[in-house]
Amino acid sequence: MFSFLKRKLNDAVSSIKKKIEKLPEEEKRPEIEQKEILDETEPKEPEEKLAEHEKEIIQETKKPEEQIKVIEEIKTPDQEVKKKGFFEKLKEKVVTKQISEDKFDELFSDLEIALLENNVAFDVVEKIKGDLKNDLVNKPLERKKIDELIITSLKNSLHDILDLKNLDLVEDIKKNNKPYVILLLGYNGVGKTLTCARIAHFLKEKKLRALLAAADTFRAAGAVQLAELGERENIPVMVGKTGSDSCALIVDAIASAKAKHYDVVIADTAGRMHSNKDLLRELEKIVRVTKPNLKLLVIDALSGSDSVEQARHFDNSVGIDGFIITKVDSYEKGGALLNVAYMVKKPILFLGTGQLLSDIKEYDIEEILKNLGF
Repeated sequence: MFSFLKRKLNDAVSSIKKKIEKLPEEEKRPEIEQKEILDETEPKEPEEKLAEHEKEIIQETKKPEEQIKVIEEIKTPDQEVKKKGFFEKLKEKVVTKQISEDKFDELFSDLEIALLENNVAFDVVEKIKGDLKNDLVNKPLERKKIDELIITSLKNSLHDILDLKNLDLVEDIKKNNKPYVILLLGYNGVGKTLTCARIAHFLKEKKLRALLAAADTFRAAGAVQLAELGERENIPVMVGKTGSDSCALIVDAIASAKAKHYDVVIADTAGRMHSNKDLLRELEKIVRVTKPNLKLLVIDALSGSDSVEQARHFDNSVGIDGFIITKVDSYEKGGALLNVAYMVKKPILFLGTGQLLSDIKEYDIEEILKNLGF
C-alpha cells in the first residue's frame, strides 16, 4: 500500500539530508566560554583593592559566623569558571547546521516534486512545506540528527493531515434506532456495489444483520452483481426492476428490515456525474425521503487530485458524512487519501484493499503512516 509514495518520500528525505550536510558548519560556543572571553577583556580590580572591599563588607557584619559566610560568598569570576572542567566544556560544544529560509525553499523542491508526482494537491503540499519550515528554518540542526529531525517533522505533518474526526460505525449503529440506513454515493466505476457487500460482510462479523438494497436501477448489471455477492455471503438483497423508482425500492427495503428486525440497510445508488441533472434530482429525492443515518461517498484512489472535486460536488448537492476509498491496493501513490483528508476533513471509514469481500480495512492513521515508511 502506497509503495510509490513511500519510495519517493524516502528518496526526497535522503536528497535533502545530503544537501544539508554540504552546508557550512557553525560552531555553537557554550555560554561559559563566552564569559571567559569577556572576563579577559574587562579590566579587573587590583587584588589589594578587592581585599579592602572584602574588609569593609566583613566589618559591617556583627557576628563571627556571618563574617565567615560573607567571605565564602565572595568569589572572583576566575573561581566561578574553574567549576567546569575541560571535558564538561567540551560536551557543550555542538557542531551544527543552520538552514536559511531561501535555502529551505531550494531544499524543499525535492520533496515538493515527490508529492506532486503522487497526485498530492497543491494546498496539501503547501501545508507540509509550512510545517517543515517551522521545524527546520533558522534553527541549529545537529549533524548526527539531521535525518531524524526531517523524518520526525514530516511524520508529524502527515499525522496532522490524516488525523480526522473518528466515526465508529458499529457503535453508531448500536446507539441508533433500527434499521440504521447507510446510503452509498459516488461516480460510475468507483466500486460502490462491491463496497456495499463488503460493509455487510464487515458488519456480519460484528454480529450485526444487514439487508442490501440494489437501488442502482439504471444499471441491470449492478443489481445482478449485488444479488450474487449477497447470496455468496448469505446476506439478503432487495432487487427491483430495471428502470424502476430507486427511492421507492429503498423505502421498501427499510420497511422490510424493520419488520424482520434487521440492524442495517445498506443501499447502493446509481453513479452520478455533475452533468447528469436527472440523476442528481433523483439522489436529492432519495436523501429527502429516506433520511439516511449515514451518507458515504465512495472514492476511487485512482482519481488522485480530482477526489476533492468529487467530494465537494456531492457535499454541495446532498451533504456527505464520510468517505470510503477503494482500489488502494492497485494505486500506490496515495494522493487521493491525503487530499480528501486535509481538504474535506470528514471521516474516512474504510479503505478497499483487494478483490475479496474481506479486503476492507478500517481507517487507521498509524497503519497508514507505517505503510508510508514512518
